[in-house]
Amino acid sequence: MVTSTTKIPWYKEISGEKWKAFFASWIGVLLDGYDFVLISLVLGEIIETFHLSLVEGASLVSAAFISRWIGGLVLGAMADRLGRKPAMISSIFLFAGGSILCAFAPSYIVLFIARLIVGFAMAGEYSASSTYIIELWPVNMRNRASGFMLSGYAVGSILAAQIYKYLVPWVDSWHQDWGWRALFLTGIVPILVAVYMRRRLPEADDWKETAAKKDMHELNMLTVLYKGKYRVLNYILTIIAIVLLLLIFTSTITGIALVTIAGVICLAIFSWFVILADRKRWAVGIAVMITVFASFMYTWPILGLLPTYLKTDLGMNAGLVAAIVSFANLGNAFGYILAGFMGDKFGMRKWYTISLILSQILVFPVFMIGGKQTMLLGAMLFFQQMFGQGISGLAPKWVSSYFPVEKRAAGLGFCYNVGALGGAVGPVIGAAAAAAWPLGLTLATVSVGFALIVILSVGLNLPRKIQHAIDASAVRPEDGMDETEVIALHTHKA
Repeated sequence: MVTSTTKIPWYKEISGEKWKAFFASWIGVLLDGYDFVLISLVLGEIIETFHLSLVEGASLVSAAFISRWIGGLVLGAMADRLGRKPAMISSIFLFAGGSILCAFAPSYIVLFIARLIVGFAMAGEYSASSTYIIELWPVNMRNRASGFMLSGYAVGSILAAQIYKYLVPWVDSWHQDWGWRALFLTGIVPILVAVYMRRRLPEADDWKETAAKKDMHELNMLTVLYKGKYRVLNYILTIIAIVLLLLIFTSTITGIALVTIAGVICLAIFSWFVILADRKRWAVGIAVMITVFASFMYTWPILGLLPTYLKTDLGMNAGLVAAIVSFANLGNAFGYILAGFMGDKFGMRKWYTISLILSQILVFPVFMIGGKQTMLLGAMLFFQQMFGQGISGLAPKWVSSYFPVEKRAAGLGFCYNVGALGGAVGPVIGAAAAAAWPLGLTLATVSVGFALIVILSVGLNLPRKIQHAIDASAVRPEDGMDETEVIALHTHKA
């Protein structure tokens, strides 16, 4: 017999239906990690198949970043207007279409378009799934929901590397140049599982409650931007932003001056969209967008250039590089889960700050060890990534706290995926700086510099403070706070 004082395990507080919903969403995030690593693993084979230059090959990786911001906006707005579930299903079907097109692409142009579709779907999947699970789980476990969700990314990365190792050589042995195509097709399996699991999912509780009280169409970010007073201007600005990002990430325009000018124009366009989306709370949106950009800037130079550092600077062979990179990704996976538990225990912002500080304490020692003490290097990378990259598992929870339910998916999808451009910019800046400095020192310096921005923004709740300074009346109690903190505050006042 269970009495009112009996304490049950936390995982039993989640119903079977909500666990099913979690895994249906988790698989979508797994696909995100799987796809990102997958294109990097087979880039050499693709370049050889289509006789591409290195720049053209690299543009296939960047293509997903070019379309992510518009995908986060469109599919996020769909999630706000129609519900989280329809947006999740639409995203996964787009993901499937992009993956199949990648596998059977007859040319570089078709493959580039397929990568744009994948990036568009990836952003929508992230925004819809993240808001769905955060709103579906109990308020005292929502940091866990966020952290556990993002663990799928690390699992997908590890899974892609292992399948690549065995599948591509086997397929190429009986049909040359089809190994990389077969690898893209393997992504259909988790997509089919996700579609099957998502058929009968319940809608998120928070969204249902809000939709019953408010007109979700009138409040929609997509409606405001593309059916409002400035719709013609905004269509033009959208085209300009897409064209500029294409020029930047296909290296059509080069040189620091031209790239910087194009980047500043894109930032101005994105900031204008944020201002229009919420005339009173635009400061919060821009502050969040900049913080997410800094977050990608401190993580992706290491993630993107670590294999290069291990090969060129430390002289490691391919097998050892693969082992150490896999171990670092394992640290990511543990970090996402740890972030969920510790976020619920200590509070989202407090643990975010502590974890980031711990990760940056380890950064310089990691790149000072050298290549002889491989066990120590692997262990330190494990913990550095666990605290540094793993804490990004709380990013969806942190970002979503600044947006009310009726604008949450589009706000998270747009601000997060504009910030995600740092994932494409970071490795480029790291590689450029490495021309003058040792690569290891460059990676450590870039990581610490941008991590400091995130530590200050999250730790001091700068988006909230900036909004308060500009328009205090528009500050929400939930801004940068856990729901449990807001509930406790209201209870104390009562």
